[in-house]
Amino acid sequence: MAIRPIVTVPDPVLRRKAQKVRQFDADLQQLIDDMIETMRAAPGVGLAAPQVGVAQRVIVVEYGEDEDEDKPPRLYVVVNPEIVEVSAETEMGVEGCLSIPDLVGEVERYRRIVVKGQNRRGQPIKLKLQGWVARIFQHEIDHLEGVLFTDRAVRVWKPSPEEAMAVD
Repeated sequence: MAIRPIVTVPDPVLRRKAQKVRQFDADLQQLIDDMIETMRAAPGVGLAAPQVGVAQRVIVVEYGEDEDEDKPPRLYVVVNPEIVEVSAETEMGVEGCLSIPDLVGEVERYRRIVVKGQNRRGQPIKLKLQGWVARIFQHEIDHLEGVLFTDRAVRVWKPSPEEAMAVD
């Protein structure tokens, strides 16, 4: 495993639509392991492959519920993720991004989503997500489409030290 450099704006890979993964080989496994290590070192709660300069449809998310500090955070690895269902309800929230380190913004996201994709071995998975983890997934999947949170934000600003902790 290795920590990879995180690509920042205006690098064009962040605006490119990522390609579907077709081979679940050793190179993909290395990419996933490196992404996990890079996300944790940043530190962040999510990372998309384009953020490490790879235009493939791979995301990693690691999130633990604040209410249960004894429970370790759950690690999600999703290849070729696709949002297949969304709730009618949305909510506003503050987001940041490792690829846009100097800004945060207020973004409206769906409260609940269903994501289909594949695990790191290519087996189909389906995730029903809500709340903050659903927000993280929407943010990371946007990266795969070349969309940044600043494109969706109703307001963007330089964060205070507390706000800077809530980055992908």
